[in-house]
Amino acid sequence: MPLTREQSREFDRRAIEEYSVPSVLLMENAGRGVAVHVRRVNPKKRRTIICCGGGNNGGDGFVIARHLDNAGVRVRLRLFAAPEELKGDAAVNYRVLLGTDAAVTAHTGEQVPETLAAELATADWVVDALVGSGQRGPLRPPLDGVAAAINASGARVLAVDIPSGLDCDTGQPLGPVAVRAHHTATVAALRKGFAEAASSQWLGCVHFIDMGAPRKAWPPVS
Repeated sequence: MPLTREQSREFDRRAIEEYSVPSVLLMENAGRGVAVHVRRVNPKKRRTIICCGGGNNGGDGFVIARHLDNAGVRVRLRLFAAPEELKGDAAVNYRVLLGTDAAVTAHTGEQVPETLAAELATADWVVDALVGSGQRGPLRPPLDGVAAAINASGARVLAVDIPSGLDCDTGQPLGPVAVRAHHTATVAALRKGFAEAASSQWLGCVHFIDMGAPRKAWPPVS
């Protein structure tokens, strides 16, 4: 059953609070599952850049980067947030990532780095881990500029959970810019908006990633 934004939040809450699944384990499972899929679509381990925001979607990106580095993929990660402001599971996985050989750079402020477009142009794959399905409004600086740069890069794009800037309930952009993905690796469940025909131009091929929560944690159907 496709889930709305609120149902997705409830699913996570039930898994953590009622079924005792540590949230950091859910993030690990999600990120590892996406990393496996990245390797499936990128079997030759071509150069991959992961663009991360400062929330849990970015936390998934940190896990993805670690597993791709372990697999020998040439991976660079760009964080568009201050590392010291990361919280919870995202902060944990960022610290773990720093122990790998992945190239990690953090960018702060509202300006898109001048070097980003040139760097993205050298990538074969870009992983969009800027924001997830919980996003309610338009992408704000610098994420709107990063999304635009991803779209202009010419690289193949894989979105984590949902293309950044896309409304998970309507399948339409939340503002003037949203990432256009070739693949979307959605975690735990499809989203309601994915059923809308117009969403396909943003989603590309949709793939399901299991994060390991018990089936009983599924929110009740009203």
